[in-house]
Amino acid sequence: MTLYLLYQFFMAFKRHYIYDPERCEFVPLEYDSKKKLIHSLSFWLINSIVLACFGLALLSNVVGTPAEIALKDENKTLLHQLKKAEVSILDIEKQLNVIAKLDNEMYRSVLGLEPISEDVRMAGTGGADIYSDFDFHSQEASEILRRTASKLDKLERQVNGQMHSFDEIKNYYNSNKNRLRNIPAIKPVNGIILSGYGMRPHPVLGYRRMHEGVDFRADVGTEVYATGDGVIKFAGRRGTYGNLLEIDHGFGMVTRYAHLSGFAEGIRPGRKVERGEIIAFSGNSGLTQGPHLHYEVIVDGKPADPVTYLIADITPEEYLMFKEMHNQSSEFSISFLD
Repeated sequence: MTLYLLYQFFMAFKRHYIYDPERCEFVPLEYDSKKKLIHSLSFWLINSIVLACFGLALLSNVVGTPAEIALKDENKTLLHQLKKAEVSILDIEKQLNVIAKLDNEMYRSVLGLEPISEDVRMAGTGGADIYSDFDFHSQEASEILRRTASKLDKLERQVNGQMHSFDEIKNYYNSNKNRLRNIPAIKPVNGIILSGYGMRPHPVLGYRRMHEGVDFRADVGTEVYATGDGVIKFAGRRGTYGNLLEIDHGFGMVTRYAHLSGFAEGIRPGRKVERGEIIAFSGNSGLTQGPHLHYEVIVDGKPADPVTYLIADITPEEYLMFKEMHNQSSEFSISFLD
């Protein structure tokens, strides 16, 4: 009974009333079943729509719309690609710096051209902030875009400068082919460098002194080649060099080949030789503890690092490797060399 009364009480609040003037009282408004169904469905439909709109608004504020979610994912992917591109640009910059170093130390040095200063190669610019447009992006993206754009602009200037340098080298080569034929630009034997140019402990005499050439591994009887066009200046025995051959290449350049076991047929002072021609055979003569070829380059009466001139017979990678060996030559020596 109590539950029934409570039910009637609550139902009374859900009823609608109209005033009946004839009866002078409010009487319940009665709906037929069809109207009640329409009213109920309309009520729940409107509430569902309102709740759905509220949920979507809340979801878009917290998570984002599908378009925003897709855009965030796209931005994340683009940011990742920007970071990868930045790493690639740094690798390219390192490779370009190696090329610039070879250009100065290897090509321009051998040809007698003035090296290009680092300031000129960097080709710096100044003035207004040309990357300010990137500040409208997120801080992380803005910083990466700034660094990347700056590096790309710098690389473009460096590449243009390097191309200009190569054009200069090419033009110099075309106008100085005869001189370049005389430059000692190949290895004198088909062997690796065992000891480089510079100060080092002498393996026989036991004290540090200047090693004015490089030592190539070569068994007795290995063919020795002229490293550039020239004229035989000396072929005979000379002190600690043992059997020695000298070639005058002109333009103030002379090469020496020491510790030889013998000379090629017809080799004598005054004879002209060409680059790559067999001129002698390696050996173990003179002050040495084992067979090898000692090779020197003399420029204007002063010894020069022979590796600097090996531009026609080695790759840039080999050149850098030999230079590294030279840098370490003062730290060690191989016991069987002169």
